[in-house]
Amino acid sequence: MSVSALIEPVTGQSGPVRLRAVPLWQQGRTLYGGASTLIAYTMATRAFTDLPPLRAAQIGFVAPIGEEIELSAEIVRQGRNVTQVRSELHCEGKLALTAFWLFGAAREANALHPASPPEPMPGPPEQYDEVGTETAPSFLKENFEMRRAQDEHGPGEPVMRRWFRLKERDVLDPVGTLILLGDTLPPGAIRAMRRQGPISSINWSFNLLDPAPQTQDGWWLGETRSEHADLGYSSERLSMWNTDGRQALSGLQSVAIFG
Repeated sequence: MSVSALIEPVTGQSGPVRLRAVPLWQQGRTLYGGASTLIAYTMATRAFTDLPPLRAAQIGFVAPIGEEIELSAEIVRQGRNVTQVRSELHCEGKLALTAFWLFGAAREANALHPASPPEPMPGPPEQYDEVGTETAPSFLKENFEMRRAQDEHGPGEPVMRRWFRLKERDVLDPVGTLILLGDTLPPGAIRAMRRQGPISSINWSFNLLDPAPQTQDGWWLGETRSEHADLGYSSERLSMWNTDGRQALSGLQSVAIFG
C-alpha cells in the first residue's frame, strides 16, 4: 500500500533512512511536496509522542529529495501550552526540507469567529466529472481521486478548485491526511500562464483551523488562488474545506513559474 510504505521507515529516531516508496510519489526529480512534508510531520510526532494538537507549520522545500535521506527532529521550545518542533530532511549531505511545527493545547475561547465557507459552495463531488490525469504525475493517478469543483476551464481568473481524496484512507490520522493532500493542486496562476512551463513549490505555511478535521467519505474541497504573479513567481493562497463547507486549513505558498 503506497501511503503505508511512504511512512513505514520513519521511526522517530534521528539518522539515515531509505524511502523505498519514493518512486511511487515522485514528482519530476524529487519527492512530491505533500509526501515529503508528511514524512517530516511523521518524524516529529513519532519522535515526541506526547505533543498537543498541531496548530500551524512552516515548510521550506530546499532541494530535491531521493530515496536515501537523513531525518532529525528536536523540540525548539516547550511552554505550558505550546510546543515548537523542528524536523529536517537531508539528502546527499545537504538540507533538502526544513519544517517548523507549532503544537498547542486548547484554551477557553476569548475570541470566536468562524472561517467563511467557500463562495460559491460547489455541489457534492458526485455531481462533477473526474479530472483527467493523462499528463499528471503517476503518484496522482495511483493515490488520489479528483473531481472538478468549478465550471471554468482554461485561461481565466487564477483560481483552481477541486474535490479530492486519498484512495487509501485508513492509514493516516485526519491531520496527516490534510498534510498529504494539501499540496496536491496546481497553483491558481496556471490559469494565467501565457505558455506552458514547469512549476515548483518553494515553501508552504499553513494554519490548521480544526485540530481534528472530519469530512464525508474522505472528500475535501481544495482551492489555490494566485494573489500576485510576476517575475517568475506566484503568491498563492491555499484553502481546504470539508463537504459541509467548514474550513479546516488555511495556507500560503510561494511557487516558481518557469517557461
